[in-house]
Amino acid sequence: MTMRLILAVAALLAGLSTAGAQAPNEPQERLDIGVSTNEIAITSDFSGADITVFGALDSADPFLLDLGEYDIVVALVGPQRETTVWRKERVLGIWINRRSMEFEPVAASYSLSSTRPVDLITDNIVLDRYEIGTDNIRLVPTGSIGDGSNIAEFRDALRRLKRQNGLFERDPHGVDFVSSSLFRASIRIPANVPLGEHTIRAYLFKSGNFIMERDASLRVVKTGLEQFIYAMAYERSFLYGLFAVAIAMLTGWLGSVIFRKN
Repeated sequence: MTMRLILAVAALLAGLSTAGAQAPNEPQERLDIGVSTNEIAITSDFSGADITVFGALDSADPFLLDLGEYDIVVALVGPQRETTVWRKERVLGIWINRRSMEFEPVAASYSLSSTRPVDLITDNIVLDRYEIGTDNIRLVPTGSIGDGSNIAEFRDALRRLKRQNGLFERDPHGVDFVSSSLFRASIRIPANVPLGEHTIRAYLFKSGNFIMERDASLRVVKTGLEQFIYAMAYERSFLYGLFAVAIAMLTGWLGSVIFRKN
């Protein structure tokens, strides 16, 4: 009787172990990414650049790959900064800034590439949850907002200004599969890209379902004389101001000497 009981318990434990190994529906696909460079150097003649994100898709279903059921979205997210949006109004015939709204820290820049338009990849609920796409970046106002009736107007204005300045960009066909498991994404960096730490985020979708996300970092820095001037202006602003005034006075004096009339 004891031996039968031991065997029954062992069989039950074995069955539970097998069921536990098969029950979870965890995705088998894995996503890995690499970047062509980890640092962008800004010089006086910098006019923008392109970076390439390489990636590998492991353990993908070949049948679903052939059907195009896998989608990749790659986003370059700039440093988080507080932003103020102003609205001009006409006063006595002059357009001046009258009203403003401040927003919590938001990405200073955002570039998106994908295998196809993101609204065709998954539904808006998922895009909003992971803040994929400029229309789904959370813009939360701070301070006094009155009755809140104009929040949407200021949000739209912020997005519009970012797009006009080339800081919010998207390429709905910027990600290509170069083989059954390898992909490549091209991301454009504008000439006025903000300095600081940027984050590259790659999202994997299968049949419209979010699978996983991978992150990588990218630094944007000034070099040479530009870095010196930038550091002086922001870190030693008082000395920078004195130096600028001295240079202006010296330039004016030299001009008066050179072009002096006898």
